[in-house]
Amino acid sequence: MSDWLIYGATGYTGALIAREALRLGLSPIIAGRSALAIEALGKELGLRARVILLDDPATIASNLNGIDLVLNCAGPFSKTAEPMMAACLLRRAHYLDITGEIEVFERAHAHNEAAKAAGIVVCSGVGFDVIPTDCVAAMLKDALPGATHLALGFDGAQTLSPGTAKTMVENLSSGGKIRRNGTIVSVPFGYGIRRIDFGAGPATAMAIPWGDVATAFYTTGIPNITVYARTTRSAAILMRVLSLFRFLFRSRTLRGILTERINASVHGPSEAVRTTGTTRVWGEARDGLGHVERIRLTTVNPYTLTVDGALGVVRRLLTHPAPAGSTTPARLMGSSFVLDLPGTKLEAQPVRYAMA
Repeated sequence: MSDWLIYGATGYTGALIAREALRLGLSPIIAGRSALAIEALGKELGLRARVILLDDPATIASNLNGIDLVLNCAGPFSKTAEPMMAACLLRRAHYLDITGEIEVFERAHAHNEAAKAAGIVVCSGVGFDVIPTDCVAAMLKDALPGATHLALGFDGAQTLSPGTAKTMVENLSSGGKIRRNGTIVSVPFGYGIRRIDFGAGPATAMAIPWGDVATAFYTTGIPNITVYARTTRSAAILMRVLSLFRFLFRSRTLRGILTERINASVHGPSEAVRTTGTTRVWGEARDGLGHVERIRLTTVNPYTLTVDGALGVVRRLLTHPAPAGSTTPARLMGSSFVLDLPGTKLEAQPVRYAMA
């Protein structure tokens, strides 16, 4: 198998992926920005380690010598994805990451022609963000080809990793996002409150700026997309109030303080939580004729799914040819990919309803 590299391997999710790769008999090269941390992990796992600073694409590319694929696990990806993508284009190495950030997905799509010219695959979101929802979107498009509106959602209280928490801080000033008539538009936090049956009866959910606002459009071509997360009505109202003050989070000082708090107090879910936790995923497509299709499925804990999903994509790209260019998990792996991951159960097949 070709040489491949995990960047950000000393982070919470990167370390989980490195350890599972080793358990599966894979031998990735691990890399990061801290020489002390990455060399210690390399010694512990018996893996080759490289120190790579994200100074400029040419410098990064020189450190990717002999690498055919990079899996970027270093968030916030708003800071790491673009330089690593550019370096992969120079080195002609496949680029993957586990982001959920809309802006990063849009940047990846902007590299489509360059990736084709380089003969590589650029695929962001090969983790819980956005494998399950992307596959549900593709299933719904197959079930209702003329769909004009797509709603996706999930239900599952989760303990955050430090990287995910820092990404949320970075995005606090941006507000919510939906796709309307093919264009991504901003909406207030707490926008679009509705009732959704994730599998345990109707529950309150609100729109969130999830990665599928970007990726599901490229997967399905459906022009109107909203992603929801289960919440409480009081929490949704609180988010609407916070929208009035989101300008405060543009302050680097405030973001720095919050990041320091995260470094000190956020450690990611325990092994017990990862082993026992589940998440319900829901999707709904509708067309202009009054037809509605819905799907529900249950997955394992998001971090466990990210490990399994990312390594599944890595193995596919290292052993099978794939069309070059920027793509999405469902386009690259097929809509049934999530169903092949351990612990995923399809709770409700696509069923057509008539709109009331």
